[in-house]
Amino acid sequence: MNARQQNNPMNIESLTKATGEWLKGTGPESDIVMSSRVRLARNLAQYPFVSRASEQDRVDIERFLRERIATVPIGKHLEYIDVGHLEEIDRQLLVERQLISREHAEAQGARGVAIDGREQVSLMINEEDHLRIQCMHSGLDLRGVWDQIRVVDDEIGRAVPYAFHDRWGYLTACPTNVGTGIRVSVMLHLPALVITRQIDKVFRSLHKISLAVRGLYGEGSQAMGDFYQISNQTTLGRTEEELIEQVGDVVPVLIDYERRAREFLVRETQQNVHDQVSRAFGILRTAQTITAEETMQLLSRVRMGVLLGLIGDVDIADINSLLVRTQPAHLQKIRGMELDTKDRNIERARYLRQHFEGAGPAPN
Repeated sequence: MNARQQNNPMNIESLTKATGEWLKGTGPESDIVMSSRVRLARNLAQYPFVSRASEQDRVDIERFLRERIATVPIGKHLEYIDVGHLEEIDRQLLVERQLISREHAEAQGARGVAIDGREQVSLMINEEDHLRIQCMHSGLDLRGVWDQIRVVDDEIGRAVPYAFHDRWGYLTACPTNVGTGIRVSVMLHLPALVITRQIDKVFRSLHKISLAVRGLYGEGSQAMGDFYQISNQTTLGRTEEELIEQVGDVVPVLIDYERRAREFLVRETQQNVHDQVSRAFGILRTAQTITAEETMQLLSRVRMGVLLGLIGDVDIADINSLLVRTQPAHLQKIRGMELDTKDRNIERARYLRQHFEGAGPAPN
């Protein structure tokens, strides 16, 4: 495992030129399911939880885990980033790529993250827990993600003493994670359910079966561009397999609802839908200034339009990538300088105009 230092910005900037595996749109059901993710919360038996740890404790935890992870097989495929010494814009870039949480970016003290080259594996040190293990795949692939993260967890678990209780299971900083310490989630793109005003009914049904609905960046974030994360809320008393099954069983139902809603829109209101999609695409291709929020909403409509055959010469992987690359930190790293809000909006519009040059709506 290599250490990426604060004074080597090219390492962070290289992320802006790459496309994470989960953004490529190659996984099962990727027209609706953007990604599948499993996260495990783990703590070291010999140290207090992060919220009660001293500054020196955090330094010791970070060093201990970084050194131990480097010795396990997965460690040979990871690059380590010292998050505590990154500039704010670089921390935000990692959040935008779903490699660290907002809480991890905004925290204080010693902390880091180890990631693999495909951006499928992310190991956050000193987030809410001492260690957060995350694996993420494109499309609906919860079983594949679970198989991968189980190997990573076992390798690290043989190298470090996890805090584990025979009755309560894995001990975590937040009581809702006690037990398996697992959070199973899928990110869905549900524009047709939003347009047909069925989304609130769907969310109410999910809450009744103890599933949480969150925005693009997880807990505490707002939904943008009709993207939603669906996940389990508690872990105690349930096995990992049961929780994966709980989420995995409901996703095909949501996929079916969204597909039916899209079919309804095409069948009953095709002209209106085509108009919405064309207007969205037109704004993205010609706007002189545009906010991140408006960009997300318009890209959402264009993404749906591409999948419905209403727009040609545009690849879904490109749209997925733009959802991330038009975010504030990515935009500034691509531009090579810090920008205020006004200049970011101008630069975002310029970037989009250049990207979509030559693409156009499909013929009627």
